[in-house]
Amino acid sequence: MGSRDADIDFTFTDPITVRAALDALARVGWSMDVSRGLSCMIDDADGMCEWYRSSPADAGEVLARLDAPGNLPYSVAVDVCHPEAGTGGMLLFMPGRTKVAFVPTIDRRRIPAAPEFTDLAWYVNALVPAFVGAGLQGYEAAEIKH
Repeated sequence: MGSRDADIDFTFTDPITVRAALDALARVGWSMDVSRGLSCMIDDADGMCEWYRSSPADAGEVLARLDAPGNLPYSVAVDVCHPEAGTGGMLLFMPGRTKVAFVPTIDRRRIPAAPEFTDLAWYVNALVPAFVGAGLQGYEAAEIKH
């Protein structure tokens, strides 16, 4: 049958920090996912992605680590959720931080009449308004079957 991957790729006019992106998302109901502890990823020079779990009390330290100048050449990620909507996913910040991908991985919303597909329109509507004031230049949404 195969699997399906969906994501929304955002492009910003200037680099965006993880903290700035989360602040923008918080204004429209999103937050760091703390349901299983804070989950974040930091790439390294060897291309090895390390996922970390931290206590919600360590959020400031986690954000400082993700936004550290030494991590600018590497990808970093953090899980976010929209508690009211009961969904979430991973925000993946690419090297240089002008490109950010959102991957719906937490209780993915489906299209009711075609449940094999992700309701990308819902995610676009829930994310784009937050990023408009943060220098959003454009976005591309895609779903692909493997």
